[in-house]
Amino acid sequence: MTQQPHATQPSAGPTPTPTPVPGHGPTPTETAWAAGGVVFAGVLMLMNGILAIFQGISLLADDDVWARVGDYVYKINLTGWGVILLCLGALAAVTGAFILRGAAWARMTGIFLASLSMLAQFLFLPYAPVWSVIMIGIDFFVIWALAVYRPDMRG
Repeated sequence: MTQQPHATQPSAGPTPTPTPVPGHGPTPTETAWAAGGVVFAGVLMLMNGILAIFQGISLLADDDVWARVGDYVYKINLTGWGVILLCLGALAAVTGAFILRGAAWARMTGIFLASLSMLAQFLFLPYAPVWSVIMIGIDFFVIWALAVYRPDMRG
């Protein structure tokens, strides 16, 4: 026969607040890095949006600016790319500005838009491979910085 642990009876008094356990939860240094990362992510998202707007304008203005590097499975008209990047860039720039202002909704929106931007840059690889890889890396950092930041944990 196995022994079962005995359940403790709940006390009638108020429950004490738990004391923080050393080694659990973010340290002040980690919290500072996350807060600084969010500010940097906001700036990156704002600049990423502005650059995507310029990229979209150049795609709409003249099709001769961009040349396809090689054959690719995903083929979208350059005018379509211009509209996609222009809209995505405008939304990213506005969201980046609100991230810098500290809006709580902007963090989740920023994660969503950075994910869309990452997907769009992957699909844009045949036109600007180096630029697209750099932007995918920036989008990855933005997603990470916005996901790990917890404003209620700031000390």
